[in-house]
Amino acid sequence: MDPMRFKITLIGAVAAASLAACASGPAPDGLRPTQTAEAAPQDRDLGDASVYGLYLAGEAAIDRGSSKDAAFYFARASTLDPGSDAIRGRAFTSALVAGEVGDAARIAAQLPAGTDPVSGLGRITRAVDAMATDHGKEALDLLSGAPVPAPHAAAAALLKPWAAAEIGDWKDAEILAPAADANPVLGTVAALGRAEILEHEGKLVDADVAFKAHANGKNGLFILGYGGFLERRGRFDEAAALYGKAIAAKPGDLTFDRAKQRALKHGAPPPLPSLQEGAAEALIAPAVLMMAQHQGDSGLGYLRLALRLDPALDEAWVLVGDEMTNAGDEESAKAAYSHVKPGSEQYATARGDLALALQKVGDKDGALALARDTMKTAPHDPRLMTLYADLLTEDDRYEDATQALNTAISTVGEDNAGWTLFYLRGASEERSGKWEAAEVDLKRSLKLNPDEPEVMNYLGYAWVDRGEHLPEALALLEKAEAKSPDSGAIVDSLGWARYRTHDYVSAIIDLERAIQLDPSDPEVNNHLGDVYWRVGRKLEAQYQWRRVLSLEPDAKMRAEVETKLKDGLGPEQAVNATRPQPVAPAVPAGTPRP
Repeated sequence: MDPMRFKITLIGAVAAASLAACASGPAPDGLRPTQTAEAAPQDRDLGDASVYGLYLAGEAAIDRGSSKDAAFYFARASTLDPGSDAIRGRAFTSALVAGEVGDAARIAAQLPAGTDPVSGLGRITRAVDAMATDHGKEALDLLSGAPVPAPHAAAAALLKPWAAAEIGDWKDAEILAPAADANPVLGTVAALGRAEILEHEGKLVDADVAFKAHANGKNGLFILGYGGFLERRGRFDEAAALYGKAIAAKPGDLTFDRAKQRALKHGAPPPLPSLQEGAAEALIAPAVLMMAQHQGDSGLGYLRLALRLDPALDEAWVLVGDEMTNAGDEESAKAAYSHVKPGSEQYATARGDLALALQKVGDKDGALALARDTMKTAPHDPRLMTLYADLLTEDDRYEDATQALNTAISTVGEDNAGWTLFYLRGASEERSGKWEAAEVDLKRSLKLNPDEPEVMNYLGYAWVDRGEHLPEALALLEKAEAKSPDSGAIVDSLGWARYRTHDYVSAIIDLERAIQLDPSDPEVNNHLGDVYWRVGRKLEAQYQWRRVLSLEPDAKMRAEVETKLKDGLGPEQAVNATRPQPVAPAVPAGTPRP
């Protein structure tokens, strides 16, 4: 079965971080507009629109993925009914999500004080707007006093030291944010902020100690932060050695490699983030955590606040684009990605996400053209080569994808390529019928990362599909399932392995659980139908096979299932499973990039 069924997202897997105008032919326009001939709401004559009508229009705008329209309608509704705190709260959050932070701050000032989440987000919004306009005292007052209501207390704690520093209150600025005790990720962000504030204050010895305490292992944020500090002090050799250790721990990471080359050449050091830039960066981690907890409006609101403080924060623009894509607001997503310019560490990520968004709406040619033209701006960037391979794979052009991955691996060198590139090349090779080469690459990938469930799943399932190394395949898939027990695809692979080894009772248990995890997957249903047939539950088998036909299977699976519905599975009939599709491990949008 497909080891995992989600779009391939390679950008971020090769390095820490994915349009130039087309060299020939029309440039791709990007995502489809959400509005065509329809006028923008502010240009329409709303006449005697009622509060209720405007409110419904705002909700409809959200449903169709137009955040700016929603902000407009809710603001008008709030103006007509200024006594409704519920409508005012909706107007506030909609304005914030749309990026209209100034308007959101003004509306937030009219919200009643309380302990609800909207009140907490309103206080943070007002504080950020005050910091952005150099009113640090007002910002500090808003973040102090009564606790900021959950779930926004952590973000407020991370911002407070920066607000104190903005007015020269260094004593309060040096206090590590309480977020350090609540969450290890937020604790890292708080500690990094304290180190940077100490450098701003001129306490360089203390700053050195604060940076160095966390610049170890794979803590990319602190490694880059401490490396930048060392470079600003003229300690280039120490910085290069620090980056070198990071490269050894994470081969193929262009961010560390570029930093090391800069330090070796005594190039211009990365500047210390300004106080407002530091505050903006502090909001990225809580934004990502909010989105991971399915609190998209709050997470997106934090990103908009970060951009109010630092409009050039490319990582935030990429995350805004990702979240807007998920929300169906295609125009806003396109605008966000377009803020990231060539030369930025986030350029490959932004272009990759935009290309994948084009692919998602069916513009495969536009996505490929975008990737090709982006590669022209950085012809030796393996991230962009990998993006191109990603899109080719999505278009079932596996041999072309293999060639693109060959180029990416040769560019970084086989010793630095990392497990992901070998995994992806192996998957493309397998799909194009080059099993011997695929097996070598998949084994190499697994050797580099023995605990990655997706690689275990792909290799194990491929062996099962080919009837090779069945005991090893079963053990590998059991290990993958233990690592990722909630993956319907992996549980299905394990069930199919048990089926192929004639352990039908265990296979039913696994495949019924896979159906619960992934009920709309045609291949899981197909597999469950097969095992039902083998144990004599023929009516249930036929039900599962008919369900497969309702789930839009590919032509090969449809023909196979139609034959089984007609003739069943004879005792001598070979069982042919659909070959696994090449996939990449998921990299959550917004993962902090070192």
